Amino acid sequence: MSPTAPTGGPSTVVPGAEPFALAGGPAGAGTGVLLVHGFTGSPFSMRPWGEHLAAEGFAVRAPLLPGHGTRWQDCNLSTEQDWVDAVTGAFDELRAECDRVVVAGLSMGGTLAIRLAELRPDDVAALVLVNPSLLTERLDAKLLPLLARLTPSWKAIANDIKKPGVDERAYAKLPTRAVLGLRRLWTATRADLARVTAPLLVFRSVTDHVVEPASVRVLLAGVTSTDTTEVLLEDSYHVATLDNDAPEIFGQSVAWLRERFPAPGAGS
Repeated sequence: MSPTAPTGGPSTVVPGAEPFALAGGPAGAGTGVLLVHGFTGSPFSMRPWGEHLAAEGFAVRAPLLPGHGTRWQDCNLSTEQDWVDAVTGAFDELRAECDRVVVAGLSMGGTLAIRLAELRPDDVAALVLVNPSLLTERLDAKLLPLLARLTPSWKAIANDIKKPGVDERAYAKLPTRAVLGLRRLWTATRADLARVTAPLLVFRSVTDHVVEPASVRVLLAGVTSTDTTEVLLEDSYHVATLDNDAPEIFGQSVAWLRERFPAPGAGS
């Protein structure tokens, strides 16, 4: 039997990793925000941000990506198309409830947000990204195709968080075969960056042990958006939505969105 094959019935979602939806209010002016978590993570890493956005009046939805939030073996059975389809489905559900939808993502969630903006440029109102990934410069990544054939897992990339005592509850192992899907997603997304025209706000941690600065450089050089903003996070590592700079992400994202999508009667 393959070491990645599940045993027994369907895997159970671990507590805290569940998808969530939060109702908005008048202050959000009909704007929904789709939050997309990162590779081997879950909506747990997006929950505080989602609660802040909902408190500010935005409707929020955070799907659980296929193969995530259960056990790492499940991730090896998912493909990049499964992830794109899940994000697209959640986007359409939220768009049916709101005047417009902004897509926000962390790490691979940022990649998927960008991909959706490429595939649906007329539908995605804006992008808000935190340490999005589009490539890796790690030398050992060249060995990944071989590793994926030899072993289903590798050392984890979880919990790159500067703030003491914080656990993002991601997988304790890196599913190597799923990483190949992530690499294919990177390739497709980089090829179509010029299709991104939506306003773009990107937060980048100055110290990030998972995603190198080159990803954001490639992103900003490749999109055709005329409204782009980069914000540097000085006191957080990769999972910045749970780190010291989380309040900055939450507050600045709300202010940025309200500048572009003001509530009816605002400023009158």
